Amino acid sequence: MKSFGKYIILMSTLFVRREKFSVYWKLTIDECILIGTNSIFIVAIVSSFIGAVTCIQTAANLVSPLVPIYVVASVVREMSILELAPTFTCVVLAGKVGSSIAGQLGTMRITEQIDALEVMGINSASYLILPKILASLITIPMLVTFAGLLSILGGYIAGIMGNIISTQDFIYGIQIDFNEFNVTFALIKAFVFAFLISSISAFQGYFTKGGALEVGQSSTSAVVKSCIAVLVADLALAQLLLN
Repeated sequence: MKSFGKYIILMSTLFVRREKFSVYWKLTIDECILIGTNSIFIVAIVSSFIGAVTCIQTAANLVSPLVPIYVVASVVREMSILELAPTFTCVVLAGKVGSSIAGQLGTMRITEQIDALEVMGINSASYLILPKILASLITIPMLVTFAGLLSILGGYIAGIMGNIISTQDFIYGIQIDFNEFNVTFALIKAFVFAFLISSISAFQGYFTKGGALEVGQSSTSAVVKSCIAVLVADLALAQLLLN
């Protein structure tokens, strides 16, 4: 509870004594490059292979001749949009982005750079953390959308190359009984997960104490807590929005 209280207080200080908009604009763009652009490759690899594996495993378990083959594409679509793209992508980003944010802020803390900002009258929490959260809210939903597309594409390629399903059946399976709200639900999850990953990782790094060893521990703790928060939020959002 003490840590949760410190987390809430830290988030509330992000909007006190803010800098000019132009300052946050440049910092946010820089963070978008670090968080978004530099994560495209790992997101593409993970989502493509997960979609391919989903297609192969679904086809392997459809042993009944009464089940039409286009159901494979429908399963790939639903799994990709509802779970694989938002949740798997954000768990991967919790490891990559979360550890980076915590390590950066932790290093700044132990080298007294954050203290120097405070001495100069700058709200260090707002100056350092707010651009990271804003950049995460901008780029992570984009990465989730990209991951969903590549996951379905990976399933399509695996299905065609493995002679599992034809192009016509796959396209038909993707289109049949499509619920548009699933896309909205995936984007809502992406925004929530983006905030949790960036804010929890920033919190862990910002309050680092000690030396280089503690920076590593903060990064590890940030990844673990971010992943747990993502999974808990995933369950909560599913209960709230899908029932």
